[in-house]
Amino acid sequence: MDSCLPPETALSNASSATPEDLLKTPLHDLHVELGARMVPFAGYSMPVQYPAGLMAEHHHTRQAAGLFDVSHMGQLRLVGPDSAAALETLLPVDVIDLPAGKQRYGLLLNDDGGIIDDLMFFNRNMHDSANGGDLFLIVNGACKVGDIAHIQQKIGSRCEVIPMPEMALMALQGPQAVTALQRLAPGVDKLVFMTGGRFTVAGCDCFITRSGYTGEDGFEISVHESQADTLARALLAQSEVKPVGLGARNSLRLEAGLCLYGNDIDTSTTPVEAALNWAIQKVRRTGGARAGGFPGAEKILAQLADPAATLTRKRVGLVALERVPVRDHTELQSTAGAPIGQVTSGLLGPTINQPVAMGYVSPEFAAIGTRIHALVRGKPVPMEVAAMPFVPNHYYRG
Repeated sequence: MDSCLPPETALSNASSATPEDLLKTPLHDLHVELGARMVPFAGYSMPVQYPAGLMAEHHHTRQAAGLFDVSHMGQLRLVGPDSAAALETLLPVDVIDLPAGKQRYGLLLNDDGGIIDDLMFFNRNMHDSANGGDLFLIVNGACKVGDIAHIQQKIGSRCEVIPMPEMALMALQGPQAVTALQRLAPGVDKLVFMTGGRFTVAGCDCFITRSGYTGEDGFEISVHESQADTLARALLAQSEVKPVGLGARNSLRLEAGLCLYGNDIDTSTTPVEAALNWAIQKVRRTGGARAGGFPGAEKILAQLADPAATLTRKRVGLVALERVPVRDHTELQSTAGAPIGQVTSGLLGPTINQPVAMGYVSPEFAAIGTRIHALVRGKPVPMEVAAMPFVPNHYYRG
């Protein structure tokens, strides 16, 4: 998920915002102290990289543990006995049956089946709202104002929609993340992928999920803004942990085959076009116990039932067969030179040391192994449709 536009885009927007216009996360002063290069991003001043540089930060996360400030993202609570059924009317996802203590990925849709945003939601004993239970949502930073307004307008009469602007969010990602974090929060190693709980870390009250956006094992940590600096410094004091900026976050997520909202998915793409069928559980599909009932259901269920007759494009992974990075918005062509689509994310993958990309192509060119061309500065670069992720995921499933 995440709203992270690539750093190139963030930098290109620099002229449209002055430092005075930008919001600051609770860790802004720490980023500056650590020597980060700050850029405008989603309305915030955010670190794009630290002195070690993007490549070193990327490799450190794959090999040890990187700490990311993602406090620009939106956090909110849905409270009330009807909150799960209400949220399920907005997503093509099984919300009602999500067990307590577990997290799931969801897609917020418009009436045409387009993706308003992608998000994560967590069942914190939502049926026990009298004792503080809720559905805890994390949405993209660039979309959070619109998301909260949309959710409030659609289901605000059925449950309380409570934004949490006072909360910061950090991600600790990498194979040694658990080693570093359990030293400060004994018991966190017992969590498995997409579960979570409340922990005290360095004296800070945290809600921690074992999840993330890099393909690595890791954690996302929600903490009150007043404790964010203390928590970040405690994590950075661990020998395994180094700070990582938006630049490496983007390269890590692309290697992991994860979509970037605003690039790879948006209101013009449906979940099926985006190859996110796995995010539509059986219970919401035709023949399921709670089939349909979400925005754009008729269109999306028809696409699921007969993709050959209904899809005009599909998201695919691409590997360049020459060492030429293929960037966003590059035209894709058949080997005969006919336009067939466009790249939505692309770069030189630091881990696999090979140009990788995501893009949309006509369905007849979407099969793994299909050879196509990317038109880079007027010259065709041979590419092959490839399975994603480009780098194997290392989620901890117990």
